Amino acid sequence: MKNSWTNTISGFARIKIVGKYTELFLNRCIREKVSIWHIRRVGEETMVCYVALEDVKRIRPIVKATKVKVYFIERKGAPFLLRRMISRGGFVGGVLSFIAILFVLSNMVWNISIDGASPKVEHQLTQAVNELGIKKGRFHFLLPSVEEIQMKVTSEIEEATWIGVTLNGTTYHFNVVEQTFPEKQAPVSPRHLVAKKKAIVYDIFVEQGQGKVTPNSFVEKGQMLISGFIGKEGKMEIAPAKGKILGEIWYKSNVSIPLVSEFATLTGESKKHYSISVLNVTLPIWGFGKPEFTEYEINEYSHNLRFLKWILPIKYNRKYFLEKETLIIEYSEEEAISIATLMAREELLKKLDKDAIIKGEKILHETIENGKVKLMIHYQVIEDIATSQPIIQGD
Repeated sequence: MKNSWTNTISGFARIKIVGKYTELFLNRCIREKVSIWHIRRVGEETMVCYVALEDVKRIRPIVKATKVKVYFIERKGAPFLLRRMISRGGFVGGVLSFIAILFVLSNMVWNISIDGASPKVEHQLTQAVNELGIKKGRFHFLLPSVEEIQMKVTSEIEEATWIGVTLNGTTYHFNVVEQTFPEKQAPVSPRHLVAKKKAIVYDIFVEQGQGKVTPNSFVEKGQMLISGFIGKEGKMEIAPAKGKILGEIWYKSNVSIPLVSEFATLTGESKKHYSISVLNVTLPIWGFGKPEFTEYEINEYSHNLRFLKWILPIKYNRKYFLEKETLIIEYSEEEAISIATLMAREELLKKLDKDAIIKGEKILHETIENGKVKLMIHYQVIEDIATSQPIIQGD
């Protein structure tokens, strides 16, 4: 006897054996290694049992030799099921079409929900989502991954601190955390304004308090600029010093740039491969062979297919081969100096406050070593040099 799965796949039949020599029939079947099982006597000259479909033809000579009669009671297994399905093609076709439609609909976008956003941010997010192609009726596997969507919409919506993106079934959920602006600051406590770094005072404006420095004077770090004490001696009052003190500060920057630069860039040409992965087996469906490009980079995307709420072990894969080429740019000494100066200036501006102004710059030292132009640049920067220092009781 085979196991039940094998019997179901290959097919089997339940038979009734009638005659005087039923035992002889069974013994001959066993001797000929005919697969029979579940033998049961139901009468003096009647027995029932199961026989494998592949052995049905082999029992015919045994039936003749033992002079018994065999009747088929049931037919079970995949071959008989397939035969019935073929005979009922319309019904089976309808069932398969229904399953196919469910499968297609399960992999489409049918709803987009946005939670936690104000009307303004919701409108901006809806526009950003539409630009990414996320619309009702689009297939999931043709859209960017959830991680890519989250990264793009978070970077585009400035008023949102964080945007979470999840895909549940056929619905994209966007959870928005908007920026919270600090509440109106409480009244400033008594304080002095002191220098936060060495500088030459460029300009001073005192809104409240007593100015302690004048333009063109040199100040050390921590030196008082505007005092929080107001009034004459003997009638001094304490107040929060307010004002703006601009100072001139000197910076030095060292920068180098090669005279010959080599970098890769995309040409815009591409080749696409599409495939389906079932478990660990990948079946290509479009795009075959390697690209003809000499140099290229590969971007791969995979998306699990769904059926209703279940994620299937089937993936739709997209692989893009993007052609790239290597460019070599040679700079003259003057061009390299100009580019290096611009780079150094931009790097310095990143470190300064947004209100800072570069008043002047001068190249102090210039050399060419190992194919690189090296510069030392001096900058004169005008920036706010004041920081607060609380007035402690008893000062």
